[in-house]
Amino acid sequence: MTNFLISIVIPVYNEEQNIQPLLKTLIPILKPYQYEIIFVDDGSKDQTIPLIKQEAKKSQSVKLLSFQRNFGHQMALTAGYHFAKGACTITLDADLQDPPDIIPKMIERWEKGAKIVYAKRTKRDSDSFFKKLTAQAFYRFINFLSDTQIPDDVGDFRLLDREVVDFLKGLPEQSRFLRGLVAWSGFPASYVTFERQKRHAGETHYPFSKMLNFALEGIASFSVKPLRLSIYLGFIASALSILVIAFKSVQHFIFHQGDWLPGWASLFFSIVFLGGIQLITIGIIGEYVGKIYKEVQKRPQFLIKEKINL
Repeated sequence: MTNFLISIVIPVYNEEQNIQPLLKTLIPILKPYQYEIIFVDDGSKDQTIPLIKQEAKKSQSVKLLSFQRNFGHQMALTAGYHFAKGACTITLDADLQDPPDIIPKMIERWEKGAKIVYAKRTKRDSDSFFKKLTAQAFYRFINFLSDTQIPDDVGDFRLLDREVVDFLKGLPEQSRFLRGLVAWSGFPASYVTFERQKRHAGETHYPFSKMLNFALEGIASFSVKPLRLSIYLGFIASALSILVIAFKSVQHFIFHQGDWLPGWASLFFSIVFLGGIQLITIGIIGEYVGKIYKEVQKRPQFLIKEKINL
């Protein structure tokens, strides 16, 4: 047995089919270590909580933290970090797409001095073409916009040193994009690669709509460049309008060609173009105003319903 404690934080939401297979795989890997497994239930409506309670009765190392309602994956991870007591904390999902068998490699990199150990995907054959394409586009886009570079093909399967966990706990912001916050901290990082597997059971909890919201949250949390882009769009629209007016004026007054009265096509194009830019700009500003609104409210990041073995 090692002389340090390892915390495993697992956010769960309607994962009744995955709890026992996950523990059956995970516990033998953790036997050489002192460990705690903290399940953070994000408002499950199936038998996830009763199954975890059964496992918690068998072992004090299995712990449960349940929310009053669904607060989201990032808040579940945040709560896990708040209650983790280990010298290092590893977060992973319950669907076994994050393979627990690379945990010893992650711990080995941590023991060599890395404060952050990312699990980096080398293959995503289990994901659809659309999901792989959108994930690639997301990382390129957010890294283009943000001053903080987020590593490609890494999710929330990672190891954090106690120092990094305490740093994250001390951050006051309400909107938590943890992938960005971890990268922004600047602690020494290392990587362990793995091939992403198929989901063991159940359906993904991240459809396209949630992926899009997650991407917008990340971009708005780590960059003000979209606000500047809206200014550039305004200048471009104004410049195009001036060019069109100049062209039509020259055509009419100098060459006496064309119809001075605008046609329906050009009028329609102008209205749609300018209206689209205005809506995009208002939407960008609204996203940042919404984040300010959340920060000013200072509501709790999550509400705890029940704690077991914690």
